[in-house]
Amino acid sequence: MAGFALWNLGFRPFYLLASVFSACSVLLWAAQYSGWLPAAYLQGPLWHGHEMLFGYTMAVVAGFLLTAVRAWTGQPTPVGIPLMALAALWVVGRVLVLTPLSMLAAMINAAFPVALAVAIAIPLLRARNVRNYFFVGLLMVMGALVAALHLGLQGRFQLPPILGLQLGLDVMLFIMAVMGGRVIPMFTNNGVPGSGAARHVLVEKLALGSLLLLFTADLLQLQSGIVATVALVAAMAHGVRLVLWRSWRTFAVPLVWILHAAYAWIVVHLALRALSGYGWLAGSYAVHALTVGAIGGLTLGMMTRTARGHTARTLLADGWDLTCFLLIQAAALVRVFGGMVAASLYLPSIQVSGVLWALAFGIYAVRYWPVLTRPRPDGKPG
Repeated sequence: MAGFALWNLGFRPFYLLASVFSACSVLLWAAQYSGWLPAAYLQGPLWHGHEMLFGYTMAVVAGFLLTAVRAWTGQPTPVGIPLMALAALWVVGRVLVLTPLSMLAAMINAAFPVALAVAIAIPLLRARNVRNYFFVGLLMVMGALVAALHLGLQGRFQLPPILGLQLGLDVMLFIMAVMGGRVIPMFTNNGVPGSGAARHVLVEKLALGSLLLLFTADLLQLQSGIVATVALVAAMAHGVRLVLWRSWRTFAVPLVWILHAAYAWIVVHLALRALSGYGWLAGSYAVHALTVGAIGGLTLGMMTRTARGHTARTLLADGWDLTCFLLIQAAALVRVFGGMVAASLYLPSIQVSGVLWALAFGIYAVRYWPVLTRPRPDGKPG
């Protein structure tokens, strides 16, 4: 269709789907949790986590990888009908989790990360881009974890469903840490001249290695004290990593500081996991530091940068972008610390955070709808 470019490159449909879905899903979940819905939207917190991780976050990962792999390899990634099919697979997965068709839901939701793995494996192999082969492996692991979670809920597999979700979060945390380590210092030095963002080999190895140890500790279901100690070491390593990136020099450039702010939530997440493991903190605060603060902030920042950069627009955040960034940070602060301040604020913190999240992604969807659906103004493909 002339003038319609939604299927020209992977980031276009998946960023649009992700933003609309996440805004609606979180609002509905907050309303359900508050008892305001006459019928349940999702069958409990586990499914809310499932939809945010394997639904929303995987859609953003799909959009990013389908776009980035083409840039890394110079090889084509799915566009047109193949991209439509991949998007349809994701949409069907979101619908099936709301139905009694549990086995079909398991198959479709597990198939999506596997299909994405195949889609990026072909250009990576053609270009012999060995450096990024690990993304294929991580996506296959995510597919296995989705299947294990569904089959565990059905009593067909001896794995606690909550463990499948935790391991999926660990994998996503590792993906964010790898990509953050690659792009945040680069974007900082390019976008903030003289910032001096640096990397240290030992810090890099400790930061990523500690996350692999955390995944292993969770997989083996080691004692909480051991998991807490690994998380504490990881928090310190990632804290040092962030200091080396000179975050305090980025405040004047929203497209850069949002990435630093999101990464800071990884440090908070790991520190809170340590406190929880030692028995000093209860609740799901650590999980939401990762999901709302780190995943929400990092995906929103990258979705904005990618949408601008790959549609030939300036890499400068406007007022709408800045509003989205501030809203997502506020959502994280309220969700993570509201219940810590007072038990009576726990439910209101969920409600307020849900509204702030929905506003951030709703504004993004409206603001970038024309950007994502129209051809590049310079006439180039993509």
